[in-house]
Amino acid sequence: MATSTAPPAPSPLDQKILEHFAGNVVRKDLTTELKQNAVVPTYVLEYLLGQHCATDDPALISDGLDSVRRILSKHYVHRNQAELIKSTIKDKGSHKVIDKITVTFNDKGGFHEVEFTNLGIKKVPIEDSYVKRYPKLLVGGIWAITDVEYELPVDPKASPWQIAGVKPIQVAGVDHDEFLKARAQFSTEEWMDVLMQSVGFNPEPFTRRGKLLTLIRLIPFCERNYNLLELGPKGTGKSHVYAEFSPHGMLISGSEVTAPKLFVSNANGKIGLVGYWDCICFDEFAGKDKKVDKTLVDIMKNYMANRTFSRGIEQLSAEASMVFMGNTQKSVAYMLKHSHFYEALPDKYIDSAFLDRIHAFNPGWEVQPVRHELFCTGYGFIVDYIAEVLKHLRTEDYTGLYKPHFEISSELSTRDQTGFEKTFSGLMKIIHPDGQATVEEIGELLEFSMECRRRVREQILRIDSTFKANDFIYRDLQSGATVTVLTPEEQQYPAFAGLRPLSTDNPSGNSESTDAEPSPTDEPAAKAGSRVKPPASPVPGDPAASAPSGNGPESSPELKEKHLVVPENTKGWSYRRLFADYLQGCSSIVIRDPYIRAFHQVRNLVEFLRVVNEITPIGDEVSVHLITGSDHETLEKQVENLGQVQDSFAGTSTPFTWEVDASPNFHARSITTDHGWKITLDRGLDLFQWFEFSPFNAAAVMQEARMVKGCEVSYIRTEG
Repeated sequence: MATSTAPPAPSPLDQKILEHFAGNVVRKDLTTELKQNAVVPTYVLEYLLGQHCATDDPALISDGLDSVRRILSKHYVHRNQAELIKSTIKDKGSHKVIDKITVTFNDKGGFHEVEFTNLGIKKVPIEDSYVKRYPKLLVGGIWAITDVEYELPVDPKASPWQIAGVKPIQVAGVDHDEFLKARAQFSTEEWMDVLMQSVGFNPEPFTRRGKLLTLIRLIPFCERNYNLLELGPKGTGKSHVYAEFSPHGMLISGSEVTAPKLFVSNANGKIGLVGYWDCICFDEFAGKDKKVDKTLVDIMKNYMANRTFSRGIEQLSAEASMVFMGNTQKSVAYMLKHSHFYEALPDKYIDSAFLDRIHAFNPGWEVQPVRHELFCTGYGFIVDYIAEVLKHLRTEDYTGLYKPHFEISSELSTRDQTGFEKTFSGLMKIIHPDGQATVEEIGELLEFSMECRRRVREQILRIDSTFKANDFIYRDLQSGATVTVLTPEEQQYPAFAGLRPLSTDNPSGNSESTDAEPSPTDEPAAKAGSRVKPPASPVPGDPAASAPSGNGPESSPELKEKHLVVPENTKGWSYRRLFADYLQGCSSIVIRDPYIRAFHQVRNLVEFLRVVNEITPIGDEVSVHLITGSDHETLEKQVENLGQVQDSFAGTSTPFTWEVDASPNFHARSITTDHGWKITLDRGLDLFQWFEFSPFNAAAVMQEARMVKGCEVSYIRTEG
């Protein structure tokens, strides 16, 4: 047991967190360890850990863990031990229990009654003062430490159980000014890592965009009436934040909700979930077999647009944000070619008016699948602490903070503008809670926000032709440059995406004419969004091209000089797609890449050689020579690995040789052919993100199944 509490020394970031947020942080692997035995929300465990283990002293952590275990063992109610706890209460007369309690009103008796979720006792009277103090007891219930007493009553109809005290498990309060002062001690990158660790993820495997895709899930907790949709594959942790992160959020099954439960009961006038919770997440929202009440959809449409709902003739309002999470069954390319991204939803929700109320569509297919090495072992906020910070920020409005620096240059609908502005406001609150950020950082968040709203709009156009197509363009007020925001999937699959040419006045400032069919962009994508003009011809090797290339130059498509942006966190890319057309017909290739050193980099080289081998006509030969760099730590193993590659490809149609360039100025990466093409790559061959190298993993055998890091590729004619 002791060994689990003595990890490596805290990282510099962990030390900084402990220094500036003392008492409000916890080591996240301790939460994971305790959750194995106690099926309670994360905020319950971290409430206890924050009281006993908010330190980096291993001895104190060990003692604190023992204390938390004793508390859970003694007071947490497991369902299978409920009778034992009841007996303990009866024998002692009084006992503290940790359980979820829900209150209902007994209209015949005129008093409130408690039901304990795990303890299993019901109809326990509770004083009205507790209900007034904690109204969420009436809707969904709360986790609390409750003093339960047992005494046989004189009236045999009365309950022998009594409530002597209720203490909700949550942070008492947060000094927001102190929070902002401590936040100012962290850089933007550090702060994003702090937030990633706080939601339980190790930030290192995530790209900056990957972090934004995770942090956008927090916006419903800090932005009033925010509507977020996320669809993607299973196993990406879509509902984790809403189930575990905050006592102000409610996770419900998308098929279990009813209009009275969500909004108001006309029978008794009781306000539903939207009146008590900051965020309501509909899990498992997708599924064609789900039964959906059309009346509920209509009420939701009105609420999501106007914050109001009705009970008879009375109009009521609420501030709860809504999140819709669901799994997709098809690939992005398939949905773009054959249908739309909403196809997995129940038919009654594939309603353009309903979908237009969504402020942002988070592309769940870009989010990394949850795996062991993604879980954080460092320090992060006690989730209830950051949840209280976000709740406080709901009172702030940051929607206009981009306007001193940028203006929207395209004609957008009110809902489009509201959508990306609320997303922008939420991200600013999360990452820059004091409202202070550089122009570049503001531009990054604005662009990402516009992209998430554009995805909503573009997919609506596929199901409702009455909606107007808009370009999402903004202008930098200082430089005058205009930026057209496209989604990564539009760039990756231009022939499927149905991109429209820009208007004739060419608001992006590009002088080239645009053809009917899209092509790669000349302008690089930003870290969070896509600064691009509409494309004009297919991507080299794009499966959407009119015909595949053959084995010789005579059957290859006409090649042009191009600049290609490979969007970060996308799939569907491969060496064949990127390079094959430009390698056809050559007899020798020179690769210049200073970083073919580590195991995965040498494996990338082998995969490139395999592609060259496959496209080389039978009886021909294409030699490949590598010029790379090295260092003292990797040289010995590198020489061994490259030697094995050279030996293994000897006798094939792709003989391989290599050399080490020791020049300190060797940085540029390129592929050059002897028939007049040079391909420059800012990442070299190392463009794929980490994946599990297993024979049962599609990513191990198909490059198209891997996520890319994002890069830029230029195709330059060197002769002819």
